[in-house]
Amino acid sequence: MKISIQRVEEIINFIKSLNLDQKYKKEFTNEKIKNILYINESLTHSSANSDINYENLEFLGDAVLRLIASDFIKNKYPSMHVGERSELRSHLVSDQWLEEVGEKIKIKSVLVIGKKALRDKSANATIQAEATEALIGALYESLTILDPIKDWLIPFWNEKSQEILADPHKKNYKSALQELTQREGLSIPVYKTIEIDKKHDNPKRFFCTVYIKNRSMAEGWGKSIKQAEKNAASKALKDSDANFISF
Repeated sequence: MKISIQRVEEIINFIKSLNLDQKYKKEFTNEKIKNILYINESLTHSSANSDINYENLEFLGDAVLRLIASDFIKNKYPSMHVGERSELRSHLVSDQWLEEVGEKIKIKSVLVIGKKALRDKSANATIQAEATEALIGALYESLTILDPIKDWLIPFWNEKSQEILADPHKKNYKSALQELTQREGLSIPVYKTIEIDKKHDNPKRFFCTVYIKNRSMAEGWGKSIKQAEKNAASKALKDSDANFISF
């Protein structure tokens, strides 16, 4: 795969901007072109190159991510039960978390994407998450050890795990609301969502109302149907004492 000098410099500067341990950054220089090629591959979407793109490295990154996330949880929360560990890990390796990390490291600024995919605004979040996972795979392919990648990700995981564990519902609002209605002997929640706007990045693109026994319980907005439903369920849970007392 040919790569321009300008692209090499762009990747080197991107790696420098990451909070990797300084001693590993030397593995991504002009003299280490093989590693630069791995990183470039992880930052290339299939719409830009159908043969060499991030799909293989994304597959590797998924395995690396799950392994080091498990190790992080084991060391950070040694008394946590296995079921709780699995639940927490699902958040720490989720597409949403990967998208958030991609946003923080500004991965979009170095992504190579074809014009057609670039116009598809609905795919932006997915591409950002996939490329971030592929980057993790590329770092492992380049460094061949896990510790520097784990050390790089720990600050992100510390922040996210604290957020998840501070939430009594562990961010699983729809499941928590359904469990609550079952305990109360009520029917399962029904979500009715409408599209308000066609703009993909609009946080109020979709509007959702959640109903229980045909009664409106709460409303929520989101840039996706899933997010709007989740926000409506979260609001219903917050207001559950007031809402359920009259059933």
